[in-house]
Amino acid sequence: MTFPKPLLLLSFLPLLLLGCKTEKQADTQNEYLRWVGDIEHNETTDEPDFKICNGDEQILQYFNLGAGPIFPEEKSTLVETFESKYEPVKTNDQNGFIRIRFVVNCEGKASRFRILQADKDYNEIEFDERITNQLLEITKGIESWKVMYRHEIPVDYYFYLIFKIKNGRITEILP
Repeated sequence: MTFPKPLLLLSFLPLLLLGCKTEKQADTQNEYLRWVGDIEHNETTDEPDFKICNGDEQILQYFNLGAGPIFPEEKSTLVETFESKYEPVKTNDQNGFIRIRFVVNCEGKASRFRILQADKDYNEIEFDERITNQLLEITKGIESWKVMYRHEIPVDYYFYLIFKIKNGRITEILP
């Protein structure tokens, strides 16, 4: 006795479906940050008493508020701070950019500092720690950043400084 091919295939379909191993997919909804570049609190490196006023999901980019870069005073004062405190590291091979990105809360206090290092072609590199540690400590030493408002409510925001380094010396501070 022969069965028609379509009927034969249909008879095996339930076996195929039952035989497939099914795995529960991991919930990836919470695996990703809200935006690229969000800075989560790190218990080992961040200040434990630093508070975000409006919740992590409400931290804004400084440019979301319709303002340009906001410095604690004038940018010239910031530049003078680094010029007076930074000790150049004598070297011919420490060239590129060091970005320090951080969160400023509604009280003008900063924390969650993160460093990104790149050569002049924006390839990731590691600078001498004598350079990065100094830049980080000077940045952390700035005690009061501008408080920014949205609809007359003080907000938390991300900010960054980029240091252009040539032969271990700061040649420019951006933005």
